[in-house]
Amino acid sequence: MNKRISLNACATFNLNHPMRPARLVLAAVCCTLLATSGCALLDAKQREWIFQPSQRSWQNADMSGMEDIWIAFDSRLSGEAVRLHALWLPANQADAPVLLYLHGARWNVAGSSQRIRRMQSLGFSVLAIDYRGFGQSSAGLPSEQLAIEDARAAWDWLAGQHPRKDRYLFGHSLGGAIAIALASEVDDERGTLVEGTFSRMTDVIGSMRWGWLPVGPFITQTFDSQERVARIGSPLLVVHGSSDRLIPSALGKQLYAAAQSPKRWVLIEGGSHHNTNAIGLPQYRVALQELFDLPAAASAP
Repeated sequence: MNKRISLNACATFNLNHPMRPARLVLAAVCCTLLATSGCALLDAKQREWIFQPSQRSWQNADMSGMEDIWIAFDSRLSGEAVRLHALWLPANQADAPVLLYLHGARWNVAGSSQRIRRMQSLGFSVLAIDYRGFGQSSAGLPSEQLAIEDARAAWDWLAGQHPRKDRYLFGHSLGGAIAIALASEVDDERGTLVEGTFSRMTDVIGSMRWGWLPVGPFITQTFDSQERVARIGSPLLVVHGSSDRLIPSALGKQLYAAAQSPKRWVLIEGGSHHNTNAIGLPQYRVALQELFDLPAAASAP
C-alpha cells in the first residue's frame, strides 16, 4: 500500500466517525504502520533507481594486471558482516600516490576497468571498489549512507596498507557524490577529483523533463554534495563534459562554486557522461600538476 493510500486511510479513520479513545489510538497506530510501509517502499524504489546495482560481466572489461582485493568489516549501519570486492592496479613508480576509485551507478569495477587504467596512467596506484550490491561484494540494496560507509572502509584499508603515501579520492558521476561525502568526513586526503557529478539529487531530478514535479520532500537519497563540499579542506578538481546529457555541466559548475579554494574547474569540450575521462586525459594531467603539485613523474603518460 503506498503513501497516498495510507493518508486516505487515515482520513477515513478520522472523518465522520466518532470514536472512543481506544479506537482512536488503534486508528493512529494503523495509520503510522501504513505510512511507514509506504515510506519504506518509496525509499527502496529510489535506491534501486539511483544505484541500479549490477553484478554483470562486461565484454570490454580488461582486468589484466589487476589484483583482486577483499575488504572485510562489520557494518555499524546494518549490523552485518560486509565483504567488499576491489581491484588493485599499482603504478609503475614504487613511490606513486594512491587513489581510491569510486564508480557511479550501474557500472561495477569490471565495467569501469578502462577508466581505472586511465587514472593509473596519470601516475596513481588505484584501488577501485564495488559497493554492497555490486559485482562480487556482499549482496544487498545500496543506499547513500551504506555506500559512504563502504568507501570509508576502503579508505581505511588504504591507510593501513600505504601509511606513508599521499592518498587521493576520485569519483565518477554518483561516485563523485560519494567521494565528496567521504572527503567531508576525513582529514587525511591529499586531494579530491570528481567527474560528471552534481550538486544534489534534487537538482538532477529537476534537470529532467519531468523535473517540475514537486518530489523534493519525498527524496530519501539526497546526496547533497553542495552542502558537503564546503567542508572539504583539500584541493578539489571538478571535471565535466560540455556535452553531458545525463548530468548537465551546469550542475558540476554549481558544485564547484560551492567549494572552497584551492579548486579547479575543467570543462572538456565535446565530452559526454561516458567519454570525458578518455578525451580529457591531457587536461587531467595539467590540472593534476598545477592543482595538486604532483611530481612530473606521477603525471607522465
